[in-house]
Amino acid sequence: LQDDDPVHWSPALKAWVLTRYDDVRQMLLTDAMSPDRLRPFYAQLQCERRDTLAEVMRYMSLWMVFRDPPEHTRLRRLVGTVFNLKALEALDGPVTRVVDHLLDQLPTGVPIDWARQVAAPLPAYVIMDMLAIPYSAFPELKEASDELRAFIGGARADGDRYATARRGAERLASFFRDLIAQRRAAPGDDFVSRMIAARDDEGRLSEDELVATCMLVLFAGHETTTHLLGNAVHALLDHPDQLQRLRDDPALITPAVEEFLRYDGPSNALARVVKVEHQIDGKTLRVGDRVFGFANAANRDPRAFTDPQGLDLGRTPNRHLTFGFGTHFCMGAPLARLEGQRCVGRLVQRFTHIRRAPGEPDWVDALAMRGVFTLPVILN
Repeated sequence: LQDDDPVHWSPALKAWVLTRYDDVRQMLLTDAMSPDRLRPFYAQLQCERRDTLAEVMRYMSLWMVFRDPPEHTRLRRLVGTVFNLKALEALDGPVTRVVDHLLDQLPTGVPIDWARQVAAPLPAYVIMDMLAIPYSAFPELKEASDELRAFIGGARADGDRYATARRGAERLASFFRDLIAQRRAAPGDDFVSRMIAARDDEGRLSEDELVATCMLVLFAGHETTTHLLGNAVHALLDHPDQLQRLRDDPALITPAVEEFLRYDGPSNALARVVKVEHQIDGKTLRVGDRVFGFANAANRDPRAFTDPQGLDLGRTPNRHLTFGFGTHFCMGAPLARLEGQRCVGRLVQRFTHIRRAPGEPDWVDALAMRGVFTLPVILN
């Protein structure tokens, strides 16, 4: 597609597919496209399906990742007073403790599931620490988050998946509404209490915005990082020379995480809706058209990267698009990077041998996301 049809109309997706680096980057920068793709989609549904998804839309339509300025600007500014670089850097110690706690529990010489035993709980535990939620709530929140993913990242949305997503949204909203009430009654120094207190010249976050933001922090904060950690180990197993390179040079972990994000990133595709008719590479994109910018294709575009199919843990520069670009650049990027550096770095240094165990990885069935549900390995 990059060579022959870089701006491709997909009848299956009923959307444009962009695969070249420059086109995907421009898609993320231009004001001619909007991330607000949920409300137009919802408006064209049949009444029965709109009813099914009403509770999902109540909260997801308030996620800043689906909002245009000025709504996006206001939400990002308020959340940014809490979820900022200084606050995230302060999590280095807590992240390292969670990593060590999980690695300490891994047996050696027998098969383990890296995805389920480390990659899934680690970022969720970190987010739960930030929100001051006990780890005992992890199974419930993980299940509800997985249900919501049926709508956000599923390969195909049908009636059953809509009902599943509604159940997940209702469960998460109920959990966070109760949690917010508790924090109002007894504020602490956690992120929820600080978001409740956050204000600017335009006021505070509404109750639904607070619930929606908690849902977004939990979902986005653990789902993508889980896949980063799984995909990173999967890539190292496929490239033993790079695994040894990282073991020999622990300081390489910082550029290594950037290369994991580029080589096999957790965000397969980023979506937009055309707001203003315009052309890309001679193709006319009309108002209302959906557009998928495939970040993982752009990140392997030979026009932007040398040896794009190779894994080079020392690659520099490495201007991948995994965290997006421009106004909607991922607020959680510093935390995801930190978790990747501490987790993969300590894994490689702690265990002398890391190899595949019998059984194939089980990949997520999704268009927008890329990651493994299971990854059998043996550590020594």
